[in-house]
Amino acid sequence: MRQRRPLLGLLAAAIVIPLTGLIAAPAAQAAGLTLRDPVKREIAQEIITSAENSVLDWYNRYDYIEDIDDGRGYTGGIIGFTSGTSDMLELVQRYTKKYPNNGLAKYIPALKAVDGTDSHSGLGTAFENAWKAEGKKAEFQRAQRDLTRDWYFDPSVDLAVSDKLGPLGQFAYYDAAVVHGFDGMQDIRTEAKKKAKTPKDGGNETTYLNAFLDARVVEMKKEAAHEDVSRIEKAQRVWLKAGNLNLDPPLSWSVYGDPFKISTNPTPRWPLDELGGPGTPTPSPSPPRRRPRLRPPARRPRPPRTRVRRP
Repeated sequence: MRQRRPLLGLLAAAIVIPLTGLIAAPAAQAAGLTLRDPVKREIAQEIITSAENSVLDWYNRYDYIEDIDDGRGYTGGIIGFTSGTSDMLELVQRYTKKYPNNGLAKYIPALKAVDGTDSHSGLGTAFENAWKAEGKKAEFQRAQRDLTRDWYFDPSVDLAVSDKLGPLGQFAYYDAAVVHGFDGMQDIRTEAKKKAKTPKDGGNETTYLNAFLDARVVEMKKEAAHEDVSRIEKAQRVWLKAGNLNLDPPLSWSVYGDPFKISTNPTPRWPLDELGGPGTPTPSPSPPRRRPRLRPPARRPRPPRTRVRRP
């Protein structure tokens, strides 16, 4: 399970890799390929979950909740909502607006009080049990997916598509938004554009994405908790160097010392009617500005979870 948070021939390679990127990028754009493709959406979520939960089966993590000692209080759900960085509060408030009698509603005052801290005041074991219970309900699962889309996935993919980036670039934006907030990802993009042009502005996709990943590493290392940048250097950078701009399997990577692999196209688990349309960007509400999300300097080994989970 993850430990993180709010918490990387030489001449021939140098020549071949950029050329591969140049060839792959137009192919991706010509096909209109985006992370809203059901298979690409599944791949993206599995990679995110490898860093967030040290597993690939994101669809079994709705009821996950614990304090991972990262200074952000509780971490829970499919994207790592936290009690210290506003999105857990937002999630419960949205859920309660639709389903007022849910088991988490009474904890909204406490979630407001601990926002921005690592405190458990007013929460504790009773809150954890309520989260786990709600996590078994389809309505709360949908609420988690909706907030993931609204605050992280949709705005990131829309921006990447507008920059004429393929699936790998779209994932790079999405992953950065999950860690730093969407506004933090935009700041990283701004720094990257000082070094390289986006494809939209006439630049090379591989060159620009290297600049984006460089800027992200710099941003992460501004805080000690971001010392481990393996989710960039041992995942996204590896695929970029291989010219895999379409994020096609087989994909091998490691995050915080844990190895992962997607050998073939996985079975899509994200509901098809929630993808936002095949291959095209859809309007998304702008997520509010949020504090940067942090990850720990290194992952400590943890025993495997034994509780039963469901989609």
